[in-house]
Formats: sequence, C-alpha cells, structure tokens
Amino acid sequence: MAGIRIVTDSTTDLPKEWLNKYGIEVVPLSVYVGGETYLDNVTITPLEFIEKMRGSSELPKTSLPPVGVFVDTYNRLGENGDTILSIHMAGGLSGTYNAACLAAEMTASRVEVIDSEMISQALGFQVIEAARMARDGHNAASIVARLKEVLGQTSLFVVVDTLDNLIKGGRIGKAAGWIGSLLSIKPIAMLEKGVYTPLARVRNMSQVIKTLIERFEQDTAGKTVRGIGISHADNLPLAEKLTEQIARFTSAPVTVRPATPVITAHTGPGAIGFMYYAD
Repeated sequence: MAGIRIVTDSTTDLPKEWLNKYGIEVVPLSVYVGGETYLDNVTITPLEFIEKMRGSSELPKTSLPPVGVFVDTYNRLGENGDTILSIHMAGGLSGTYNAACLAAEMTASRVEVIDSEMISQALGFQVIEAARMARDGHNAASIVARLKEVLGQTSLFVVVDTLDNLIKGGRIGKAAGWIGSLLSIKPIAMLEKGVYTPLARVRNMSQVIKTLIERFEQDTAGKTVRGIGISHADNLPLAEKLTEQIARFTSAPVTVRPATPVITAHTGPGAIGFMYYAD
C-alpha cells in the first residue's frame, strides 16, 4: 500500500534522531566559507562553521540545493507509488522552495511542495507534525490542512548581535529601517509570511529575555503549548537563560539546538531564534 514520505531541507535544525525516527529525508543546502564549499550540517558542523566564519575576511555565502538533487530524491522516494510532501524553509528567504517546485514538475513521482513560511525549528514543527500524521495513516490533503493550522499557531523571533550578515545577504526584509541606527542596540525581529519584521530594539540581553518572555506569555495564555524551540549561533548562555524563564510558564519541553550553518551565515554569530506554537 502506497504511503506518504516527508522531505525537507537542512534548515530545520531538527535532531538527527527525530529525522531517523520518522524517516524524514533531508536535502541539504550548501555554504561557502574560507574558500571552501560545504554541505549544510553534513560536511561541516555548526561549531566548525562559526570558527571558520570568524576566521574569514569575507562573509559566508549560501546556495540552495540543485534542482537535480530534488529530482533524484523524488524519483527514489516515489518509485513505489508513495506520495511525497516536500516541506521547506520560507520562500521569501531562499529559492529552495522554488527549486523543489521545479523538480516536482520534472519527476514522475507524486509530489506536493509546501512553503512553510518558517525556518529552523519552526519549520521543524510542521515537518514533525506531517511525519506523525503520515505514520498514523492520514492522507496528504488532511496533512496539508493541518500544516496551515500549525503555521497559524507558530511564532518565531530572531535576535542578532549584528545586522551585517542579514544586510549583505539580502535577508533584512522590513527591518531595513534599522540600518545605521543600531549602535549597541539588540534588534528583535519576527518572521511573518517569510519576511523579517521589526518587533523591538533593546539595549542588553536582560531586556531581550524580558521582551521574548512577555510575548511568549501573551501568545500562549490559556492555550496548550505544543512545541518550543531555541536555536543559537554559539550563544548557549542566552539560550539557557531563556529556557529557565520559560519554565515559569509551562512544563512543555524546550528543544535547544545549535543553528545550522546556513542560518548562521545570515544571522551571524551570537544570534538566537526563539519559536513556539500553541493551540
């Protein structure tokens, strides 16, 4: 009996044991740093990438997976008649979604490509939900409908130490008005419809935590928290402090992960992403 296979990209920040548990296929992006090209989180680890980035005179560059890699993946996974749900990082931040759509038109396999409008573990929320539902026998249409619900229940915030990487990588979005006025300010942005949108500007990490926790409390009041993730670019101390504060409001587990190199290439070192969904 034909089933449903889940494909995503390497920006999910999901633990390998979760990917293996649900049989999720990951198509990696690439990152260029220090004169070398690496497969995201495959041939270079997050810590190795940060060390190379700090030692390089140039900002790193990223590239989306070749269309041919998607085609090969779809051909292999769909050869027995399985339907493929290919769920990817926000189309507003990368051409990965478009590459997957093009590949879907080139394969004989049944493929539906989904723009998660998210990134990192917030993308992972949708990927894991899809994988669980597929395992439990739900059809593709019901899974896609549920993913839209999860998206509507998800919040993602990004805090960076510097806007340099976002500006030069072209991912600054609606936060462009902050350029040239930051100095020692710590900008906090939301990801809305695949675009970074300014939320607040604070002066220290204590205010970062206060702002994020206030928003978390407001968004989850009276709801059941389904997932919480913190991804960091070599800023575990801030991630741990934020985790401690979250525990005041919910017993839901917090998954703390090093951000994948492709994400760190655009946010720069010291950044964190805080994401959750609740219904």
